[in-house]
Amino acid sequence: MHIVIVEDDAVIRQELKLLLENALYQVTALSDFSDVASYVLDILPDLVLLDLNLPEESGFDICTKIRAGSEVPVIFVTSRTDSMDELTGILKGGDDYITKPFQAPILLARIAAVLKRTRRETEQESMKLTHRGVTLDIARGVVGYGKGKAELSKNELKILHLLFQRKGEIVPRSEIIEYLWDNQIFIDDNTLSVNITRIRGKLEEIGVRNLIETKRGMGYRICESWNI
Repeated sequence: MHIVIVEDDAVIRQELKLLLENALYQVTALSDFSDVASYVLDILPDLVLLDLNLPEESGFDICTKIRAGSEVPVIFVTSRTDSMDELTGILKGGDDYITKPFQAPILLARIAAVLKRTRRETEQESMKLTHRGVTLDIARGVVGYGKGKAELSKNELKILHLLFQRKGEIVPRSEIIEYLWDNQIFIDDNTLSVNITRIRGKLEEIGVRNLIETKRGMGYRICESWNI
């Protein structure tokens, strides 16, 4: 895990660097504050520790610029203890707000908590596939469009997952059946037709029509356009 420290006090900067390195993090401690946001967006670290009172621009402004291009976690570490500053930090996109002087174990625990939450959110997002506003949530077994959601059976989820992965391509019926068998789902040609019909019905219930196109004698594909 790579953490960037943005702190203009050399003593505190070195203290943070040693603390994090001893906790086995990869650490970059910046001493040039002329274009912090661009640097962060270029390297995309796992987390940024950001002071508020910096010589070139405020930590709030830097966080705003980072948020314009990335969701990299930002923890403010600052001597400013006013509750309005903390509120502003969160509204600017900060993930946590820690005041100085900090206790090392508490700081490490809160860094770990933010990294864990971010990792979990990233994993969840990686389990979602989207096509023209239709989202397939693999972890929850749900397909959604707008505010509408429909739960899918195991068979339906696997079929739609394969079609989403190959969107725009015609996926042969035999290949879908083989894919399901590889996943210990044993169906035949007729059962596949039934499942496709059920998927289409559930999609129509949430306002999605013509998403799955049948190519006779060939297979199915996810259409580039639908609801037409």
